[in-house]
Amino acid sequence: VEAAEPMARMASYERQAVLQHCVSRFRERSDELAYALCVEAGKPIKDSEGEVSRLIDTFRIAAEESVRITGEVQPLDISPRARGYQGLWKRVPIGPCSFISPFNFPLNLAAHKIAPALAVGCPFVMKPASRTPLGAIIMGEILAETDLPKGAFSILPAHREGADLFTEDDRLKLLSFTGSPAVGWDLKAKAGKKKVILELGGNAAVIIDRDADLADALERVIFGAFYQSGQSCIGVQRILIHEDVYDEFRDMLVAKTRTLVSGDPKDRNVFIGPMISEGEAARLDGWIQEAVAKGATLLCGGNRKGAMLEATLLENVDRNTNLNIEEAFGPVAFLIRFSTFEEALGIVNDSKFGLQAGIFTRDLFKSLDAWDRLDVGGVVINDVPSYRVDN
Repeated sequence: VEAAEPMARMASYERQAVLQHCVSRFRERSDELAYALCVEAGKPIKDSEGEVSRLIDTFRIAAEESVRITGEVQPLDISPRARGYQGLWKRVPIGPCSFISPFNFPLNLAAHKIAPALAVGCPFVMKPASRTPLGAIIMGEILAETDLPKGAFSILPAHREGADLFTEDDRLKLLSFTGSPAVGWDLKAKAGKKKVILELGGNAAVIIDRDADLADALERVIFGAFYQSGQSCIGVQRILIHEDVYDEFRDMLVAKTRTLVSGDPKDRNVFIGPMISEGEAARLDGWIQEAVAKGATLLCGGNRKGAMLEATLLENVDRNTNLNIEEAFGPVAFLIRFSTFEEALGIVNDSKFGLQAGIFTRDLFKSLDAWDRLDVGGVVINDVPSYRVDN
């Protein structure tokens, strides 16, 4: 709280200098950041290096935007009584912020909270996921090298049960949480008067229409479903395939999935590393077994050893199973056959999660129709819902 006023009084070029320092130091320590992420989260090293590049992008974008925070002159003369009046508005820092970040992108999802706060002059406290605190601690080390006011930031690793003040303390004016729905809605209920920003996961679908470029779609769907062991809120979970190309694309998917290399995430040839814990792998293994017990066909994968779960594809999954209803958050996807585009849109919307959806088609009308009608935050045309750019 003591840092709020001096942070708000920082000139935009001073805030920019802090962010630019972070960009420079992240580049210098990029190998260390990637290795720490690989070891603590089990993220394959090439994916870890990719996340470090996104961390750098996010801070660079924030540095650029920190000197572009504008206001507006607004005409007020909408009727005779307001003749000659005008209003001016500007953006100001909301004040001290509380950030809680997840394990699956512990660098970049922390950056998505920290970098904008620094860009606008908000002090913050950050609780990284208890399983993956190292990246946030390194960010804190680098921020400590700058001229930020005393108390401008705190990186406080803690277990969930020890972090109530992150949510309940009235001195904090905004809470930003990324994680599971059960935790997020509970935090919102306890947050009091502060603004709350939640991102609570998804059950993403991709549509493969009859005119899609199947070779291109194959590479992107494999990435979307199994990148970092499927532990992404916009990872491909439901693969909708038009009946005219269903058998062909199913066979392509199964053949490609069987070639994916699992193992030590420090090995540069490994694509599938361990899930974050053996408990999470066992949960998803149970969901696969439940689906098979209710009539699903296991196309490939399905074996688990500890926290390692094979890349798994199924078809004929009952709509009342966990695999269809909930967020899998692991290396599992299932195939759905559809006859009409209208039917496919309805299946995508039959979900309680709607972050993003992907659609592979050459038909402009269908692309725009999907954009208008899908109940999701983003529609990605000719790519998977897993695609995101940090600006």
